[in-house]
Amino acid sequence: MKKFAPLVPGDKVAVLSPSFGAPAVWPHVYELGLERLREVFKLEPVEFPSTRMKDATTEQRSADLIAAFERPDIRAVIATIGGDDQVTYVKDLPVAPFAHNPKPFFGFSDNTHFANFLWQHDVPSYYGGCLFTQFAMQGQMDDLTVEYLKAALFERSEKELRPSKEFNDVYLDWDDRDNLKKTRTYEPNSGWHWDGDETREGLTWGGCLESIDEMLRHGIEVPDVERFDQIVLLVETSEEMPPHTYVRRVFRSFGERGWLQRVQAVLVGRPQTYNHDVPLTPDEKDAYAKGQKQTMLDVVRHYNQNVPVVQNLDFGHTNPQIAIPYGGMLRVDATNQSIHATF
Repeated sequence: MKKFAPLVPGDKVAVLSPSFGAPAVWPHVYELGLERLREVFKLEPVEFPSTRMKDATTEQRSADLIAAFERPDIRAVIATIGGDDQVTYVKDLPVAPFAHNPKPFFGFSDNTHFANFLWQHDVPSYYGGCLFTQFAMQGQMDDLTVEYLKAALFERSEKELRPSKEFNDVYLDWDDRDNLKKTRTYEPNSGWHWDGDETREGLTWGGCLESIDEMLRHGIEVPDVERFDQIVLLVETSEEMPPHTYVRRVFRSFGERGWLQRVQAVLVGRPQTYNHDVPLTPDEKDAYAKGQKQTMLDVVRHYNQNVPVVQNLDFGHTNPQIAIPYGGMLRVDATNQSIHATF
């Protein structure tokens, strides 16, 4: 994987909307995210033509990605939010602008597609750190989120990951401007859930389960099966809360492709249990999380009895969130139940 130098305060960072144009719908949330970039991280955000466009074409979004990577004064690229259509155009991006101008990209969910594209061309990124969901957190940013974003932006070293003491997955409506001043309600976190007693390390790859599924359905280039001998698989699910039957089938496809037999470790982000349309009771939320945990573990163990599986991590659709290296080295130490990642 290519290397890039750490940022320093005062650097310019591109803020793009490679998926959904959320700034056009919630400009007040967008402005808060820009303010946090300036005040908390001392970085100067730079907009591009389609950043605030609600219905930007794939050609316009492609042009912004290319321009942001080719501009020498832009030191990093941050996605405003996810979406659901990167699979339709990321595969058509030219390689040279990105391979010849490597710089850290921050995004998750639908941005899995672009992170995978970069990975294929030896450019690492960070899975996490969208402007709306992390930088523009209501009330204030989560301390754990800030800590690991600063590591991703300003450090190039190994750092131990640690579980959050509490978490939140109940959103405050962005339509209500007053919510920006409120703080979400958090609940105790049960920590990481370990299975397996081996210590492994490898290069991280993966992302949102639904996006990986789409890549496989559409024949998008993913790592060759032989590469999984070197890969730590990162997986998490979105706020769509896919049923366990779906999760089982997608994970089974990983096994049938030979991934699970070869992979060095499987790390799973804490599942989102907040349903926008039909709020779940605490018991229903707990049942969903436990059901997904068992489903994933059962499928992995069908294909591989020894690989370490660690679940309930703070990456992906989680609050707080670790912007976890995507294409960076990661060591899973089952003996000490610790995880170290190279940022």
